Amino acid sequence: MSAPDLSADKAKALKLTPVSRETLGRLETYVDLLLKWQQKTNLIAPSTIPNVWTRHVADSLQLLDLVQDVRTWVDFGSGGGFPAIPIACALADKPGVQVHLVESNGKKAAFLRESIRVTGAPAQVHSERVEKYTQTPVNSVDVVSARALAPLKVLCDQAFPLIERGAIGLFPKGLDVAAELTEAAKYWNIEATTVASKISPEGCIVIVKALKPK
Repeated sequence: MSAPDLSADKAKALKLTPVSRETLGRLETYVDLLLKWQQKTNLIAPSTIPNVWTRHVADSLQLLDLVQDVRTWVDFGSGGGFPAIPIACALADKPGVQVHLVESNGKKAAFLRESIRVTGAPAQVHSERVEKYTQTPVNSVDVVSARALAPLKVLCDQAFPLIERGAIGLFPKGLDVAAELTEAAKYWNIEATTVASKISPEGCIVIVKALKPK
């Protein structure tokens, strides 16, 4: 099976979310590994492979525009590595950065560790459930993210221990965002804003700045 031609999609992604030459090299290494593992392990939806650079890489990198001075980033349910690995690749030249990937699936955790090894990204995999990880999180967290993991109400439940201590939550969402915000607001007092996605016309990112249980 020949590899798909991703050059046009990559060019489109880099126009949407420009990166340095060094970061691009790391991202190319990561995407190559992703496509190799994808043949045996389902890391992304097969239908999205031709658009992996826009649909996944650029969609991840756009989160960096929403925060400043990040040192510690925690990503829940990292799966195939989005958004955590592209973010770690982009932040690799920034001193003191560490990205923590929480992924309970053993095969996916193994893939993430190999991704970190081959890219040299400043990241660490925690092969455990989110609920266990947040019982003993790293001391200071700037950002907590989750992509295509759970409804917003559940993400609030999971991320509260980190947001309570000062982290900002970044949660990409789709067409159902209004309903998810309404449902979450039944259980949480949420200080949140939404920003339109650069990648998907129907998508947005929910930025959670504060949470208090009702």
